[in-house]
Amino acid sequence: MSITRRQMIMSSLGATVVAALSSGATGARKAGHVVLLGDSIFDNQVYVEPGEPGVIDQLRKHLPEDWRATLLAVDGDTTVDVVNQLKGLPDDATHIVISVGGNDGLQASGVLSQPASDVQSALLHMVGVRKEFKRNYNTMIDAVLAAKKPTTLCTVYDPNFADGIEQRVSVLALTAFNDIITRAAVRHGLPVIDLRILFDKPADYANPIEPSAIGGDKLARTIAAVTTGNDFNITRCQVYPGK
Repeated sequence: MSITRRQMIMSSLGATVVAALSSGATGARKAGHVVLLGDSIFDNQVYVEPGEPGVIDQLRKHLPEDWRATLLAVDGDTTVDVVNQLKGLPDDATHIVISVGGNDGLQASGVLSQPASDVQSALLHMVGVRKEFKRNYNTMIDAVLAAKKPTTLCTVYDPNFADGIEQRVSVLALTAFNDIITRAAVRHGLPVIDLRILFDKPADYANPIEPSAIGGDKLARTIAAVTTGNDFNITRCQVYPGK
């Protein structure tokens, strides 16, 4: 039986489609390498109880078996330092997750004790702090995105101070930082893990400002869910944990 030119073309197209689908399926199964940038939210091993795992070990447990995770975050680092952390980015990195800003807040916390004659004056103290953080954070984001890796941001979580006044004032002040982070996530279409929602119990904290093994496990599970399940081809900001 002779084969017509039309049949040959259709056969060729069918083979192309099958190959594309096969390639897509293989790509979906490709192993990933998640890199954590930022501060002690990720580099928290020294703060958890002896024998308990830090976030990086918990993340490795929750990722698929053929995935890897690397910790480049450094306890005490600020937004400015993340640019230097990028120098250690592995060549095979597939995903970047950033949690930074808490130390920027600590460095600026002196502004909270400055005298002010009225509410307007008090708020104006925060304007300069917010402006500096915005500049540093956006510079950091530009450097990270230049690496062209699927990137996820984290907000700064609320602290867990025992003093009611210190807790309320700190939570309010951090809204200026988190506003910058969420705006960056929306502007660049990046997923964001809202740690203010994720860390909702005292047991999530090892001390007022560091995650415990319990909180770290919640964070690691969420990072694994985002990096393996979020469609990074869709440039739309999605907030985790979602309802």
